Amino acid sequence: MTTIEESVATAALPSERVAPMLLHKVLTTFDLIAIMIGIVLFISNAPIMTGAGPSAYVYWGLGFLTFLIPGAIVTGQLGRMFPGEGSIYLWTHKALGPFLGFFAGFCAWFPGVLGLVATGDGALALLQQLVPQALTAPWQQGVAIIAIIAFSCLLSVLRFRLTQTIINIVFACYASAILLVGVGGLFALLHGHIAPVNYAPRNFLPTPATFTFYGTVILALLGIEVPLNLGVEVKEERAVTRYLLWGSLCVMVAYLVGTFGVMTAVPLSDQGSPAAVAEAISLGIGGPVGHVLGIIATLIFLSFFVFTTAVFNYTFARLLFVSGLDRRLPAVMGRVNHNGVPALAVLVQSALSSLVTVGIFIVAPLTLKVLTPADLATVIYDVLQAALTVIWCVSMATLFVDVVVIRRKYRTHFERLQLAPTWVFYLCVTLGVLASAAGMIVTFTNPWTMLLSRALWNAGIGGLAALALAVGAGVYWLGRKEPPSRQVESQLAPPSASEPAASRADLTRAALRENASAAGSFPSTEGGTDDSSLSSEEGQPSIGDI
Repeated sequence: MTTIEESVATAALPSERVAPMLLHKVLTTFDLIAIMIGIVLFISNAPIMTGAGPSAYVYWGLGFLTFLIPGAIVTGQLGRMFPGEGSIYLWTHKALGPFLGFFAGFCAWFPGVLGLVATGDGALALLQQLVPQALTAPWQQGVAIIAIIAFSCLLSVLRFRLTQTIINIVFACYASAILLVGVGGLFALLHGHIAPVNYAPRNFLPTPATFTFYGTVILALLGIEVPLNLGVEVKEERAVTRYLLWGSLCVMVAYLVGTFGVMTAVPLSDQGSPAAVAEAISLGIGGPVGHVLGIIATLIFLSFFVFTTAVFNYTFARLLFVSGLDRRLPAVMGRVNHNGVPALAVLVQSALSSLVTVGIFIVAPLTLKVLTPADLATVIYDVLQAALTVIWCVSMATLFVDVVVIRRKYRTHFERLQLAPTWVFYLCVTLGVLASAAGMIVTFTNPWTMLLSRALWNAGIGGLAALALAVGAGVYWLGRKEPPSRQVESQLAPPSASEPAASRADLTRAALRENASAAGSFPSTEGGTDDSSLSSEEGQPSIGDI
């Protein structure tokens, strides 16, 4: 009798078999940590949290315990079971079927498009800290953001090992600059010129007036699963759980260090400003050395935003790539360039982000006269980013639901690779879904700009989020195709024992590239099991193995 696991395995996605043949395994644990930092760790969130006073540390701790750590455990389990390209897209397909798989993948991809705009805008904000009169007109800002997106596109289509090495160097510099923020706080503490923050025990307790900061923490921790969009490009299986462990520790320490430095060394009147991070270095260390180090740190933060735009670009473009392989999108999206990276997916994503930038910073300010050009650009940008956040929270809630369904569908495979006791997973799911809901609630109830009433803010976010989700569903139904041809499947059929292994690999790769550029489709796994998606070590891993 066919078991549930065997029947589900026959529905494996074509991308699970094809992507490993087109992409190169180049990513190490350190690479994945650097990617996670580029997606999750924005130290500019630290000044925001100082508004909660000493209770900021409690809110960070609650966020780590109820969202970051549960997300890491669930992501580690799913990543070990199904180490394919596409993370949530793949896992939700396994759990809930093709439609919801594509829908979840769309929810996971959409933040990437607006994320390119956000990181470009972050770089401009830091540039204006150094040169206040630079790029003040909205159209100038739009052109600069498009230039940053274009640079990220160029970087993302190079040989991936080269690109990732550059990102790793920037990550090391970024970590050093964050460490300097903490050093600035220590210097302020030792020299006795700390900010007059009231550290009375009662101020460490969360109150209704500061509850919204918990939602802010959740939003600051989104994206832990994104590195596994590149799942088949990871060299070692253990790198998945290692990056989740060490990357999560880096994020926790960095946010606490940044919050400490700003809250200790920066005057209360400046603590909520994004410039407070560099100010903690210059004021905390003091003198000419502190001033110079503050400028260097600002340049490093600026560089981080520029290069993390590339991280957003190549990680989220992998979702377009696998959708092309699976014919959810045009098959041409599944093509790779001579460097072995999905260049067309990167190019299309960059073009979409550039169009959004043109609409926000150029077209709207020139055509709509309801506000000043600068205010209008700010309103549209904030509403779009808030809608992005809501959709990303939906995607994360789906991640937590996936692990429950997958445990039931693939019980034997789940238990063989189980990272924690079953009750831990159910606890993680409960906490993670509630935390994701908290992130959405805070986004709706606390407008990011004073230029809109709460009613208009909610209408804008809700309307855009609903429109984006409807577009995702529409793209799926429009992209439905007939099952892939048997002719292409035969090209991936098990080769004869007499055929040389190297020759077989070369022929298979050539056939895949040829079919990626044709109107045909990729091989179906119908009628056979996908060994790669269910293969595993025989040993029983545990959290200790991380």
